[in-house]
Amino acid sequence: MPGRTDSSTATDSPDAQPPGSDPRTAPAACSTGTAPAASTARLPVDRARSGLARLLPDRTPYRRQLRRIGAGRVLEIGCGQGDTLAGCAPGSVGVDHDPQSVERCRTRGLTAYTADAFLAGPHARPGAFDALLTAHVLEHLDDEQVEELLRAYVRYVRPGGGVLLITPQEAGHRAAGPAPVRFTDFHLLRAFAESAGLAVRRTYSHPLPRPAGMLLRSNAFVLVAQVLGEGVGRFTDTVPR
Repeated sequence: MPGRTDSSTATDSPDAQPPGSDPRTAPAACSTGTAPAASTARLPVDRARSGLARLLPDRTPYRRQLRRIGAGRVLEIGCGQGDTLAGCAPGSVGVDHDPQSVERCRTRGLTAYTADAFLAGPHARPGAFDALLTAHVLEHLDDEQVEELLRAYVRYVRPGGGVLLITPQEAGHRAAGPAPVRFTDFHLLRAFAESAGLAVRRTYSHPLPRPAGMLLRSNAFVLVAQVLGEGVGRFTDTVPR
């Protein structure tokens, strides 16, 4: 698949080469049952920030990006403790590898599951959600895990629904722990989306233009895609950046 080819050129804007000089290897996944192995990958922990990075949140709640695609019920993969999920429409569901994060979501009144529990539960119905979000997850997975994750969860989004794939730019990539597998830029996001059968609608840098990604951990690559199906038209991007 195209994502396996390392590239220094983005589809929609120039990208830097992956930070660091040595290839990273993926952390061991501990999948259980029928859950996709990718959904059990360890995600980064927060670290202290200084300087200009303090001016922006470390993990932006991506509500504005979800409104951009007119999202209703959201399925968030890698929901953490629910900061974004808390702002989503009623009926939204989070999935996370960490049972403690899932429990924290539930104490906040949110609906969240570990991967196996989601797949065995009442919300795992084809087309049950209006959008899929995965933020700061894909860079921690290898190609096969990304493919597995997208195939496993895109089926739960209705035809015409939106998909948001979000990964960190240089500063966020360098700061992430455990070490990301590789720098996942616009080019790789597009390759993964197209491999999953999604229609890519746009890519952009958030919250600041692309050059800010060298300094600010919160700057991210955002890809907006759509789940296709019979009679599906393109959604309208109506929310200003």
